Amino acid sequence: MNTHAIGDNANRTMLHLYGEVLGGVNDRRWRIEHAQVVNPADIHLFGEFSIIPSVQPTHCTSDMDWAEDRLGGERIAHAYAYRSLKDQNGMIAFGTDFPVENINPLFTLLSSMNRTDIDGNPEGGYRMDQSLDFESSLRGTTIWAALANFEENTKGSLENGNLADFVVFNRDLKYLDSKNLSEYRVEKTFVNGKEVFAITE
Repeated sequence: MNTHAIGDNANRTMLHLYGEVLGGVNDRRWRIEHAQVVNPADIHLFGEFSIIPSVQPTHCTSDMDWAEDRLGGERIAHAYAYRSLKDQNGMIAFGTDFPVENINPLFTLLSSMNRTDIDGNPEGGYRMDQSLDFESSLRGTTIWAALANFEENTKGSLENGNLADFVVFNRDLKYLDSKNLSEYRVEKTFVNGKEVFAITE
């Protein structure tokens, strides 16, 4: 089961409905898509019922200029709470919400780790207490996204028996930020272990 829920009341409703069916810790991998505004009193339900939060980090940085005006100060304080959501089950699944947001996964990593848009705004990051470190951000984009789809044995990591879908960047993603974003490029792309793209110089 995967349900689209953004506001705090929608998330509360779905968390309780899921909980009635799931009954406790499980491996059903039911998800809530977006989970953008979750009341602090409800966030523990993700862990209590093994519900996966599936989020799109770029929503945080594309919404930040107007979200507080629409949500108010009380709700914005617990919106886009990626670190708190990740802590419930020790994982969080990422997506891009394309075509609403840009499909570029570098923008996803930037929004998750630095909590800035591609122009570096706001300086110092937006609500950095809810940012995620590089490893969690990379896992959210790869193995945890695969896990949310029961695909962890074929996708999301480079292991024997997996499909070997991956890209090779010219720079270490760990050091990605808005100032050097334009310097990153994909040098090679592999699909199922076969090279399908390569920069030729």
